[in-house]
Amino acid sequence: MKFHYAYIAATACLMLGSCAKDAKIVLETVTVESGDIKETVTATGTLESVTQVDVGTQVTGIIDKLYADYNSVVKKGELIAEIDKTVLQADLNSADATLESAKVTYQYNQTNYNRDKQLYAKQLISEYDYQTSLKDYQVAKQAYEKAQADRVRAAKNLNYAEIYSPIDGIVISRAVEVGQTVVSNMSVANLYTIADLDHMQVVGNVDEADIGQVKVGQRVAFTVDAYPDDEFEGRVTQVRLAATTESNVVTYEVIVSTTNDDHKLIPGLTANLSIYVLEENGAMTIPMAATKFTPREYPDAKDLPVPTAASVAAAAKASKTAASDSTAHVYVVRGDSLYYTPIRIGATNGVNVGVASGLKEGDVVATGYSTEAEEKEVKDASSGDVNPFAPKRPGQKK
Repeated sequence: MKFHYAYIAATACLMLGSCAKDAKIVLETVTVESGDIKETVTATGTLESVTQVDVGTQVTGIIDKLYADYNSVVKKGELIAEIDKTVLQADLNSADATLESAKVTYQYNQTNYNRDKQLYAKQLISEYDYQTSLKDYQVAKQAYEKAQADRVRAAKNLNYAEIYSPIDGIVISRAVEVGQTVVSNMSVANLYTIADLDHMQVVGNVDEADIGQVKVGQRVAFTVDAYPDDEFEGRVTQVRLAATTESNVVTYEVIVSTTNDDHKLIPGLTANLSIYVLEENGAMTIPMAATKFTPREYPDAKDLPVPTAASVAAAAKASKTAASDSTAHVYVVRGDSLYYTPIRIGATNGVNVGVASGLKEGDVVATGYSTEAEEKEVKDASSGDVNPFAPKRPGQKK
């Protein structure tokens, strides 16, 4: 059985070899034309609003009124909530009364002090009486100043009962209800979270292998699962140097800013980023393979372009000199001849390369050789469609 399989394989190979004799060598070429050279780095990230503020209260009290709810559009300075003012107003009234009392006491002691000062200068009262009058005046003065400060504090606390929006934006979170008591201790009690959805940013996580190519100002295209048919654009505004390691994978945060006039983008969405680390539009381009092409001799090939004698000499001379990163060469096809042509290259993405000089649009350059079978039977035999033991039709080569 093993011999039978080997016999079939050998016979098939003979048939393929016989058909391959009819294959001809052809020169593959491309035409120089304008195109775009792009290279991207992919990443994922999370959308955030550039400006997001937690609005709280600095006073303790009961929520009396709420003027904004989820998704409410608010303007800077707009009243959005009120805390019950009864206690706060009472505190202010008490501070006013205390201030008035302290003022009267201060003025009385000031008058006594001024009188006793003159009497003491004329030696009409004792030093003890003068010092007592001075002490009473200073104490009354400090009490008056304290009452003034207490009154300012009470007035401010009453103003804090009215809560205003600090920015233009949209309410994305509300943490209280009417009638709820909010307590201001060491930290501010939060009532709302307001975000500016007109200006959004994506915090992207870029792999350590790609972070060296990412620069501030590069264009970014991204999509979100909520709108799979839409593509959004932004710009890299910051590359953060602090690394994050998770499951032995090191990533760096890249901040991408974008506008959001239609408010489609909302905080928390996952974005799939394409960062254009290389982008050159309208450049003359050729495949990278054209710069690696080397002519070969095929004596049996017919109508195959060959390099001119001058091209052979130029290639030999160029091989003895070191080439720079910005120079290369190609072979331009004109008729049946190949012409060695030095060029200056620009940006490249590893597949195509931009041509800065040396070629013009419409030139035809060689990229490599390939074989083209004249007999369809080669393809059929290789795919198993032809039985190698079947008799040949009349007129076919054996």
